[in-house]
Amino acid sequence: MSATKTRALDALSAKLGHQFAQPELLRRALTHSSVRTRHAKPADYERLEFLGDRVLGLVIAEMLIEMFPDAKEGELARHLNRLVRKETCASIAEEIGLGDFVIMSVSEAESGGRGKLTILGDACEAVLGALFRDGGYDVARQVIRRLWKSRLEDDTRPLRDAKSALQEWAQGKGLDLPHYGEIDRDGPDHEPSFTARVTVQGYEPATGKGPTKRAAEQSAATQMLIREGIWKNAGE
Repeated sequence: MSATKTRALDALSAKLGHQFAQPELLRRALTHSSVRTRHAKPADYERLEFLGDRVLGLVIAEMLIEMFPDAKEGELARHLNRLVRKETCASIAEEIGLGDFVIMSVSEAESGGRGKLTILGDACEAVLGALFRDGGYDVARQVIRRLWKSRLEDDTRPLRDAKSALQEWAQGKGLDLPHYGEIDRDGPDHEPSFTARVTVQGYEPATGKGPTKRAAEQSAATQMLIREGIWKNAGE
C-alpha cells in the first residue's frame, strides 16, 4: 500500500477513534464496486456493508431500549427504521468526510460519486462492519454510540414523516405539492448547517434548519404543520 493511501487510512482511523490492527479491512470497506482492473476486480465493500448494517441495527436497538424504557415495540421499530436508514448513514458519512476516502473509479468520481447518497450510506455501513471485524462488538458499539448520539437524543420528531404528512395535507385540500428550496448554508465543511424553506399554495412559507438538506426540509415541513395546527409541538 502506498504511503499516501496509508496516511489517508490513518486520518480516517483518527476520525473514527480506532486504530485498525488490520488496515486492509478499512481499505476494503472504502472500495467501491466501480474499481476494476483489466485482469481482476478487487474485493469491494458489499460484504462488510451487509455486516455493518446488522451491527448498526443492534447497537441502535440497544440505545432505544435505554432511552425509551416505556415505549412499545411498534414505536421502537419506527424510531429504529429512521435512525438506520440509508439517508441517516449518508448524513453521518458526510459529517466525517467519508466520501473523500472512498476508493472508486475515475469515471465514478467525475460523475459525483463521492457525494451520492447510496455510496455514502453503503460505505458508512461497510466501515461499521470493518470496525466490528477488527475490534469486536464493543469497538463498533462505541463508535456508533458517539456518531449517532445527537441524532437519537434529537429524535423527538413525530413518528410520521413530516414531508409526507405535509404532502398529504396539501393534497387533501386540493393544493399543489409543497415546494422546497435551500436558502442558506453555513458552518464548516465537516459540520454544515442548512436552512430550507417550504412553500404551499396560499400559505406563508416556513423555514427549518438541519445538518443535511433533507433534515432542514423535514424541519421546515414540521414547522408548517405545527403552525397550521395539523401537529401539536413535535407530535401529531
